[in-house]
Amino acid sequence: MIEIIPAIDVIDGKCVRLSQGDYAQKKVYNENPLEIALQFEAEGIRRLHLVDLDGAKAQHIVNHAVLERIASHTHLVIDFGGGLKSDDDVRIAFESGAAMVTGGSVAVKKPGLFTAWMERYGAEKIILGADVQHEQIAISGWMEKTNLDLIPFIEQYVNKGIHHVLCTDIARDGMLEGPSIALYQKILAHFPALHLIASGGVSGMEDIDALSEAGVPAVVFGKAIYEGRIQLKDLRKYL
Repeated sequence: MIEIIPAIDVIDGKCVRLSQGDYAQKKVYNENPLEIALQFEAEGIRRLHLVDLDGAKAQHIVNHAVLERIASHTHLVIDFGGGLKSDDDVRIAFESGAAMVTGGSVAVKKPGLFTAWMERYGAEKIILGADVQHEQIAISGWMEKTNLDLIPFIEQYVNKGIHHVLCTDIARDGMLEGPSIALYQKILAHFPALHLIASGGVSGMEDIDALSEAGVPAVVFGKAIYEGRIQLKDLRKYL
């Protein structure tokens, strides 16, 4: 059964969503992310994907106070990402209550550092962020494109012991146009044992059903909830 992981993206301490990672296309959904997290928990949700968009732009952790507030007032298992570029950033994230952290840009620019985190904290606590556009990796809050192809990028870290990979199709993120199921099936064909977390494009329950039927282990989504296309009660069959 697919794992349900709602997302809270944070700018200026507020719950927001972007479209295709564009900071100019920002919509604020709640001034207090803790309220949203409590609603998720009340419906039986256990996981949360918390993204520090200020941190992604600033290249260091910024909204750790939001993380600490949610972690101390809920029992949600939180994975935290955005701007984690140093040992101090990761230490602060874990000390603030993160159960797992997600690193994407650092895995590209400082692979030795990312690997060191896997060794220090355990591979189960480190999620590889693989954000793609046309199957090529993008970093720095999606503002910087690379020439790295997706499958070889994942493979180098699978060979080092990574188990969790969060793959976001940037072109679909926040667009409510459906997820890239063929892309995720391609990844899983190469790495059948991978705990792949799909992200981007979920528009309704039918998309989650389709991902589940395709054998995708987990899904992150947010805008479909905030726009009312998915009701929290509808998720209960997967909880």
